[in-house]
Amino acid sequence: MLANYVLLDLETTGATPLRDRITEIALIRFQDGIEVARWQTLVNPEIKIPDFIQSLTGISNEMVAAAPTFAKVAGELLDHLDGAVMCAHNVRFDHGFLKAEFKRIGITFKQRVLCTVKLSRKLYPEHKSHSLSALIERYRFTCTQRHRAMGDVEVMAQFIALAKQDLGLNALQEAVSDLSKKTSLPSGLDEEALDDIPETSGVYFFYGENNLPLYIGKSINLRARVMSHFSSDHRSTKEMRISQEIKRIDWQITAGEFGALLLESKLVKERQPIHNRQLRRERQLCAWRLANNPDAMPLLDLVREDEITPENIGSLFGTFRSKKQAVVALSHIAEEQALCLKTLGLESGKGPCFRSQIKRCKGVCCGKESSQLHYLRLQQALLSLKIKSWGFAGKIGIKEHNPITQKTDLHVFEHWCHLATVDDEVQLQEALQSKFAYQFDLDTYQLLLKALSKKSTVIVKL
Repeated sequence: MLANYVLLDLETTGATPLRDRITEIALIRFQDGIEVARWQTLVNPEIKIPDFIQSLTGISNEMVAAAPTFAKVAGELLDHLDGAVMCAHNVRFDHGFLKAEFKRIGITFKQRVLCTVKLSRKLYPEHKSHSLSALIERYRFTCTQRHRAMGDVEVMAQFIALAKQDLGLNALQEAVSDLSKKTSLPSGLDEEALDDIPETSGVYFFYGENNLPLYIGKSINLRARVMSHFSSDHRSTKEMRISQEIKRIDWQITAGEFGALLLESKLVKERQPIHNRQLRRERQLCAWRLANNPDAMPLLDLVREDEITPENIGSLFGTFRSKKQAVVALSHIAEEQALCLKTLGLESGKGPCFRSQIKRCKGVCCGKESSQLHYLRLQQALLSLKIKSWGFAGKIGIKEHNPITQKTDLHVFEHWCHLATVDDEVQLQEALQSKFAYQFDLDTYQLLLKALSKKSTVIVKL
C-alpha cells in the first residue's frame, strides 16, 4: 500500500481536542507491507473520564490513574511515527487530538495522514456505511475489544489485508495515491464536493443530513475559504462538530464582497444555522434615547430594537447587545465625565445623588451645575455612540460589478434597511414599488456605514 505506514487509534475523554484528552494509544507499523512494530499504552489524561465514555470504552479513571501522562509517552510515539504515513479511521479526529496534545508540551506536530474511512469509500463505493462497526459486520472481522485502541487498529489492519486480497495490490496502491493528492475532507463528505466551487465572491452553505444548514459563511474566494475549513485540524469545537456532521456543500455567488457580507448576515438570521452564533439576531438589542429637554428626568431611556424608527434614530446612542451592556457603558461614561447617575436614570431615590457627596458628580442634582450645561456635557460624551440619521432623501443603491464573472448587483437601501439585491430592471422596479416593514438591523447598519465611507463605493440615487 505505502512504503511505511502506521495504523493508529486513540481513545479520548470526549470529542473536543481543546478540552478533552487522550486516554489510550495503539498502533501497528508496517514497512513494505510487513508488520514491524506493535505498541499500545494507556494514558493518564489528567482529567476525569466522563461516565458515558467509561461505559463506551471500558477505560475507567482507576485504570489510567497510574498510567503515564502524554508527555512521558510522546517521544516513543514520535519514534513509531517517524517517516511513516499515519492512517486512522476518520484521521482528522486522531490528528487533531495529537496536535493538541503535542502543543501542550511545546511540540508542533506535523504528520502525513490517510483516512481509512475514505479509503473504504473509494474502494467499495457500493456500500453506504464505512464505519468500523459496519466493516466488522460486513466482512465478519474479528474484534477483540471494540472501542479500545488496539482492537480498532486490528480491524483496520484486517480491512487493508482484505482489500489487497480482494482487489489486488495495484488497485489498493492506486486508491491510496489518489487520496493522497486530494484535500483532506471530513469523512462524511464526498471527494467531488469541492470540484465545482468557484473562485469568486459569495456565500457557502454546509449541510448535514437534512436541508437545514449547519453553517453559513462568506468569502471573496469561495473555493479557497471552503478548503481552509478542512485544513485547520479542529482548532475549535465548532470545526470539530462541523467535520463530524457535514454531508453536503452548496454556494451562491455574488458580484462582490459587500454583497456576500449582506447575504451572509441575512441568511444566518433567517435560517439560524447551529454553528453560526456571532451573526444570529440578538433579541435584546437596544440603544439609549436622549430626551429633547435638558430638565427631563431621566435624561435617557432604553429603546429596544423593534422601537427604533426612522423618526427617532437620530436621537439614539449605542447600540448594545443587552440592557446590561448598555448600563455598563453609560456608567463608564458617567464616571469619566462626572455626570449625574440619578439624572441619567441609573440611580433612584430622593435628593442629591451619592456621587455628588464624594465630588464625583458636578452637582446638577443639587443645583451646583445648571441642567443645560450638564445636558451639553452629556451630549458631548455620547457623541461617539451616536447612530447616524439617514442622509439621503429616499432610496439609494450600492452597485457592485465583478469584471471576471461579469456579474453586476445593485443593493437597494432606505433608512439603513437593506430592501433587496437586484440584477435587472424588472427586479429594481419591484423593489422600488414594494412596501416594507421597517426593521433596524445593527449588522446591516454597520456594513452600509463602512461601505459609504469608502471612496470606491458606487452610490446610485433611486
